[in-house]
Amino acid sequence: MLLLNIVMLFMPPFLAWCIHGYINKNRTIKSKVWQGIGYFLIINGMSYGVSYIRGIKKLSFSNMTLSYRMKFCLLGCVFGVILPLIIYFFKKNAFIWKGLKKDIICFGKDMRKYFRYAVRVAKADLRTEVANSYLDWLWWLIEPFCMMLIYAFVYGVVFRTTEQYFTAFIFIGLTMWSFFSRNLVASVSMVRMNKAIISKVYIPKYILLFSKMLVNGFKMLISFGIVIIMMMAYRIPVTYNVFFAVPILIDLFLISFALGVVFMHYGVFVRDLSYIVDILLRMMMYMTGTFYSVAKRVPAPYGEIIERVNPIAYLIAEMRDALLYGTPVSWRMMIVWGFLSLIILILGISTIYRNENAYVKVI
Repeated sequence: MLLLNIVMLFMPPFLAWCIHGYINKNRTIKSKVWQGIGYFLIINGMSYGVSYIRGIKKLSFSNMTLSYRMKFCLLGCVFGVILPLIIYFFKKNAFIWKGLKKDIICFGKDMRKYFRYAVRVAKADLRTEVANSYLDWLWWLIEPFCMMLIYAFVYGVVFRTTEQYFTAFIFIGLTMWSFFSRNLVASVSMVRMNKAIISKVYIPKYILLFSKMLVNGFKMLISFGIVIIMMMAYRIPVTYNVFFAVPILIDLFLISFALGVVFMHYGVFVRDLSYIVDILLRMMMYMTGTFYSVAKRVPAPYGEIIERVNPIAYLIAEMRDALLYGTPVSWRMMIVWGFLSLIILILGISTIYRNENAYVKVI
């Protein structure tokens, strides 16, 4: 137990201390010691604060379960990764408060200015997609429906999955995962694919990604129309929890946009990033619970931890609970992931504003 307590309390600060040391060279011994002490106090204080908010007023190390020790340590590791990166960005004056405030204001102005442009481009892309097809817009219904039937047969018949309302269950997972993965894949090559536009006129680069997300978002909403039909076919009782679908989709959009902006920037400079993202998404797909419930299928306490740490897995599980099983969502986790997404989005937007002039030279 003593060893577990030491790992739980000292591993996250040590991780933060190592990352800080890697990205900040030429540190003195005195500064290293104070930084280690500072990370220990801040990270454990933040982890305890989260525990306090969740209703655990007093931490008893003797009575603490292994599951909670892992959650406490994992939460600390998340803080241990984020904190040194934020400190580094501000220390290097790349994201000072004045510049950050200016970037946020510019982002708001640019979104208002180019929103209609993004909508028009999205409409044009949707028309182009089905311009030469016989079934026209029906493909937006046929494609996800056929994929659902394939996976429902494989996992429902071959592997004998016994989830309640299984076809609707799997279709919700496929719909949300497709939205996330398509946006992430498109973001990596977004700047290079729009070289003709970028090299001739100025346009905020993230507007290109936003327009693509509108296209994928429209398709996702059509797929959720099929979910509603399935709910009627299954005669699933409709509760007030269905309204939680709106904040869940907002969180999904924020997470996708935030990560997409980051990958869009690095995709300009790292040509191989598209291959890496493709491999990561394939691996992540099976860890997200697209075809099964992560919390139920993975042995405790690891299943619940994976579902909480993976935002897409968490949002898919919450959407299924809200629509199919009438269970209220966890507002605290939704707020946490929404807040983290906003931080990542702000840092990504600031990075693009400071580097977008170099994109034309690189591509």
